[in-house]
This record gives sequence, structure tokens and C-alpha cells, in this order.
Amino acid sequence: MPELLPVLDQETIEKLIDETARRISEDYAGRQLVLIGVLKGAFIFMADLVRRLTIPVTIDFIGTSSYGSQTVSSGHIRLTRQIGVDVAGRDVLIVEDIVDTGRTLAFLVAHLRSLGARSVNVCALLDKRARRQVEVAVPYCCYAAPDAFLVGYGLDYDERYRQLPGIYRLKFESEGTP
Repeated sequence: MPELLPVLDQETIEKLIDETARRISEDYAGRQLVLIGVLKGAFIFMADLVRRLTIPVTIDFIGTSSYGSQTVSSGHIRLTRQIGVDVAGRDVLIVEDIVDTGRTLAFLVAHLRSLGARSVNVCALLDKRARRQVEVAVPYCCYAAPDAFLVGYGLDYDERYRQLPGIYRLKFESEGTP
């Protein structure tokens, strides 16, 4: 069984989201913003973010898959759920739990632009820049994450640990002492 090492506690996450929501609300004041949450990992973050925004938003979700039950991305991204809202001519903010290689976000940004979105930006709870393979802008980032496998607060390993109120590094037995 892997060991869980604390990275961010619930109180710190809440403060980070407060600040990010304030910035988004200021930047998109007077505009029609569509939030597209990336399932499944972003659902907790997106719910907390939406409750802190001071602007009206439309909400939808999109599903992607690139990990399966592995701890590293396969590099092959596929849509598992398409959005139902029309984004043509609208400002879109993709809400993601973690940006890792950048491949999924680059795919989603291109996909939403192809649907006619006026603008597409990204909001991520965590940005793991050390793993970036494809450059993608993340103008709304709550926390620069360490290069480790993280779980909790929506992030999972093989569909487990999403329910944890904080974010933890998953340390596998094969890693030995940190």
C-alpha cells in the first residue's frame, strides 16, 4: 500500500482558490464566461471555484482519458465526454485539476477553439511544469506542484483517493525513503 505524504492541506487550498477566483472574476467582469471542467479530476476544484466567483458563469464538463490505471500518461488523449453547451463566440475557461505534460490541455484548447470559442484560457489547481512536454499557457494557476504523483481533492490513482480533503504525494513502496 502506498504512503500518503502531505503537500497541501484543505485550508491552504481554500486560500489559493479564493485568490484565483478573485482574479478570474476581475478579469472576466462584464463578459459571458463558460467554465468547462475536465472530468473526473477537476470536479471538486471546479465546485469550490464556482462558489467563490462573483460573476455569472455557464458550466459544463468534458471528459478525457490518457492515464488509465498507470501513473504516467500514455500520450494518447481521447474524449470520453463531449460538452453540451454551445461555446461559439463565447469566452471559455477550461478548469483542470493538474497540468502535467500539457498534452491534454493543448488538445482541449484546440478542440474548443475549433468549436468557435472567442477565447480559451486555462485555470488549474496544480501546475507540474517539470513534466511539461507541450507548452500550454496556464494564466490561472493556484499552485506550482512538485514533480511527484499527487492524489486527493479530486486527483486519483486508479480511481482511489479523490475524496481526500488535501493533496498528497503518493509514495510507492518501491521508492524507498524520500
